[in-house]
Amino acid sequence: MVFSSNVFLFFFLPLVLAGYYLTPPRFRNAVLLLSSLLFYAWGEPVYLSLMLFTILVNYAFGRLIASQRQKGRSAKLSLVCGLILDLGLLAVFKYAGFFASSVNLLLGSSIPVPAIALPIGISFYIFQSMSYTIDVYRREVSVQKDLVDFGAYVSMFPQLIAGPIVRYRDIAAQLSSRHENFAQFSAGISLFILGLSKKVLLANPMGSLWEFLQTQNDPLAAWTGMFAYTFQIYFDFSGYSDMAIGLGKLFGFDFPINFNYPYISSSVTEFWRRWHISLSTWFREYVYIPLGGNRKGLKRQILNLLIVWSLTGLWHGASWNFLFWGLYYAVLLILEKLFLQKLLGKVPLLFRRILLFLTVSLGWMLFYFEDLGVLFAFLKRLFLPVSPDPYTISYVLAYLPTLLAALLCATPLLARLYERARGKALAEWARWIVLAALFVLCISSLATQSYNPFIYFRF
Repeated sequence: MVFSSNVFLFFFLPLVLAGYYLTPPRFRNAVLLLSSLLFYAWGEPVYLSLMLFTILVNYAFGRLIASQRQKGRSAKLSLVCGLILDLGLLAVFKYAGFFASSVNLLLGSSIPVPAIALPIGISFYIFQSMSYTIDVYRREVSVQKDLVDFGAYVSMFPQLIAGPIVRYRDIAAQLSSRHENFAQFSAGISLFILGLSKKVLLANPMGSLWEFLQTQNDPLAAWTGMFAYTFQIYFDFSGYSDMAIGLGKLFGFDFPINFNYPYISSSVTEFWRRWHISLSTWFREYVYIPLGGNRKGLKRQILNLLIVWSLTGLWHGASWNFLFWGLYYAVLLILEKLFLQKLLGKVPLLFRRILLFLTVSLGWMLFYFEDLGVLFAFLKRLFLPVSPDPYTISYVLAYLPTLLAALLCATPLLARLYERARGKALAEWARWIVLAALFVLCISSLATQSYNPFIYFRF
């Protein structure tokens, strides 16, 4: 089940909201847990047991670690065992085939490659579970003794499938005590509609344009297609995150922001402070800093960056192109720390932003094409001395208004204009009229669109 579907919008969500608010507050986490399990089982019934296993294992290890800590005993072995189980699930279900095929490639062997379907959202809920046990071990959060509350945290359907990755410490207090109110509910509806609009009105058309332009062989198709995918993946993922955060507000939760206009960044360092913030934060908190961060000299910092970004790439997918994509950013970040940041600091801001956008767009091609041969063939098309095909020109012109709208909405210009008028009665009425119009457009578009995937469901 996806958020941008009539089943979710007009059946699942209204029923869950009605059940949630008709239930006494002390039982509302149980409603969330049952609803979330139903949401997951709708699309992945065969792997529901895997999620339940993850909940039970991490709940049990959290209790064990806290108990050992309280008695003055070392809990390191318990933590390690819990992390091995979590990472073992990822290794089996996400990377077993990749490891086997890589061994065959490197050694020329013929190890059987297991064909294991990837459970939707496993990277997200495994990382959330790991953050809980680590934080309990660090004594940064109190152990959760209520299994229902912990299960609701791990499986909460608004951010279950594609994030944001919500660390337990961010919502621990909200799990046990939250006060739903009209202002928060209203903000949730607004954010959900904006996220839905990003997905349906911008990401989906950009995806359709990208699919078509891949079949054309001229530079106009290649460049426009690359930018279309750059916009698609941003509006697809940030739209989902906005919907998830908005849904969280409907149930009284405040999830952390996951995107902050990353395409206006002027450096790769800034970009990763604005893109998929919850993932960057997770790797910084649980990998980069424990490795030593930047506290042990430049050489060690460079090694730490290479490790973190290799893992970041592989987190996105079990394929060599994702590893290379992670290393691509590792190299860029290292160059910025060594000299590039100072050098670019002398360049006008607009030029730095354009350069960053081109750098990220090229990176998305490495992210998209799993076959490196196909990637290199595509990159060659960017510089072919070939005149654009007339059909390509007409097709691009037909999508030009959507491309310009995507470019505008990737900047904070509209948000800043609204902030200037915020609080005025006319501005608030206008906001709700615009939101209502956007929602109607989304529903109308969903009735005719055949292209409606969520890119990050793959990870």
